[in-house]
Amino acid sequence: MQNPSEISPASGRLGVLLAGLGAVTTTFMAGVFAIRKGLAAPTGSLTQMGTVRLGKRTDGRSPLIKDFVPLASLDDMVFGGWDIFNDNCYEAARNAEVLNPDLLERVRPELEAITPWPAVFDQHYVKKLDGPNVKTGGSKRDLAEQVIEDIRRFKSEQNVDRLVLIWCGSTEIFMEESAVHSSLELFEKGLDDSDPSIPSSMIYAYAAIKEGIPYANAAPNLSADVPALEQLAQKTGSPLAGKDLKTGQTLMKTMIAPGLKARLLGVEGWYSTNILGNRDGEVLDDPESFKTKEESKKSVLDHILQPELYPTLYSDLHHVVRINYYPPRGDNKEGWDNIDLVGWLDYPMQLKINFLCRDSILAAPIVLDVALFLDLAQRAGMKGIQEWLSFYFKSPIHSRDLYPEHDLFIQLMKLKNTLRHLRGEELITHLGLEYYD
Repeated sequence: MQNPSEISPASGRLGVLLAGLGAVTTTFMAGVFAIRKGLAAPTGSLTQMGTVRLGKRTDGRSPLIKDFVPLASLDDMVFGGWDIFNDNCYEAARNAEVLNPDLLERVRPELEAITPWPAVFDQHYVKKLDGPNVKTGGSKRDLAEQVIEDIRRFKSEQNVDRLVLIWCGSTEIFMEESAVHSSLELFEKGLDDSDPSIPSSMIYAYAAIKEGIPYANAAPNLSADVPALEQLAQKTGSPLAGKDLKTGQTLMKTMIAPGLKARLLGVEGWYSTNILGNRDGEVLDDPESFKTKEESKKSVLDHILQPELYPTLYSDLHHVVRINYYPPRGDNKEGWDNIDLVGWLDYPMQLKINFLCRDSILAAPIVLDVALFLDLAQRAGMKGIQEWLSFYFKSPIHSRDLYPEHDLFIQLMKLKNTLRHLRGEELITHLGLEYYD
């Protein structure tokens, strides 16, 4: 065993700041309030229900993760955030139509108490949305300072000890890194000049990191994953995670593709289509926002299947991703996959997956876990990119010297081994030869 890392206790209140108070975030908050009242179980949350094996299989040690590492208690979480609409969180949750009205009524006072602060928003980056509750300023630097003022005011008024900020806003248009992102000096000049290469999500990321607050991007757009903000995170000690929560169809891909590769079954084609009718679907109906999501969803298979190592099996894979906005479906997303396989002696086979899922129900426990693990990371002195949280994201941010790890099972092993490392426990390799010596 190694020496455990020094981790500050999770004492006091944890403020969770949310940029975007829509379906996902209101479902997350309503769920936390319901769990506190004993109205529901935290299904889907690794931090609340997951276990971690310690030592040998014969040792019989598998504590709950929340008992193994010092996580903040759900009772100590306080919420605040920004949105372009004026609805309080109860009204926003009702409008989202994700949760049963009976459940919402039982957490109504807590949700009604959370009203959105004016948001940083520019329709250039999200063309399908507009709203009245928007900040104005002379420059993007001014907008960032306003976000910082909101953060400081919330921390003071709510008597909060620690903070985490998660971007849960709509998918912004596809953008690539440019010169303004290459260094902190150029980025801050870009804020002064209101450079168009700095979208709204980046302003939130800058404000959070500048304040030394952990930041996560739940959407696929470019945000904190640029050199300038990665440099700032190292300077201020802010852990970073992202991007694009892995909930439905891509979750299935990162489960199924590793199995096909493990058995060395060829894949000729993978056709994926989705229908959904929530605000996310409406935003993705814009081609520029869809391109951001498409890039995120399509990157998974190349890295899992590694066609450069297995050209016979995967080099000619035809991968198609479609998302269709269909209002009658609401938040109840349907993902359909057709996978054309090749087996022994080149005989063809097919696998079809039809996942009728609930988008925000799958996303909410991820928001909870990411918030709690980022807070843990900061208390453990970890800063910058937290690759061990790749488990939760479609496009995991990572060191620029590495390729991203997309295999769900390797991601989970990395996450749990990181927790073992923090507590000074032996890492699990699954070698197991000692049982047969």
